[in-house]
Amino acid sequence: MKNNTENHITINIMEELVNDEIERQFIRLPENIKQNIRKVEVATFALNRLPALYASCHKGLNKQKLKGKSKFSVQITRVVRQAFAIVQEDILRYSSPLQPQKDETIDQIGELEEAKKALAELSELLPSDNYCWTKLVEAIKPILANNCNVSSTDYDAASEQEELESRLSALWQNDLYLR
Repeated sequence: MKNNTENHITINIMEELVNDEIERQFIRLPENIKQNIRKVEVATFALNRLPALYASCHKGLNKQKLKGKSKFSVQITRVVRQAFAIVQEDILRYSSPLQPQKDETIDQIGELEEAKKALAELSELLPSDNYCWTKLVEAIKPILANNCNVSSTDYDAASEQEELESRLSALWQNDLYLR
């Protein structure tokens, strides 16, 4: 059986429990103190002092939630209260919050959009409109084989790959690409 972890996620239930407790305690704070509290710092402080409770399926998620609430609720409340006190005490401390790496995200989004556009353009040229990348490859192989006067049964991916690598190698030897 193939183990496919690409489409699966794991969740640390402790993060959810801590965030719930932070919200519960935060609403009780005076307004002048709320202004100086960064919830992410409270959560970080608390999570570094509590055990992780990971789940990867719905059954595990429910089991870990129950375990977290029954076994760790007192500890979560205490650690979150302590985190508020520590963060509150040090309001003069400057911290620069972590941000998602925008360049990578923007590049990935741009590449994804380009890929979607290319797929849509190629789909317009083919008999059916409904293509994903894997179906597109299957649709194009026979067309390319016919255009190269090769029957689709004689289509040899290995020799095609060698020819492509040979062409690319010659292109990269050109001075234009070596500057």
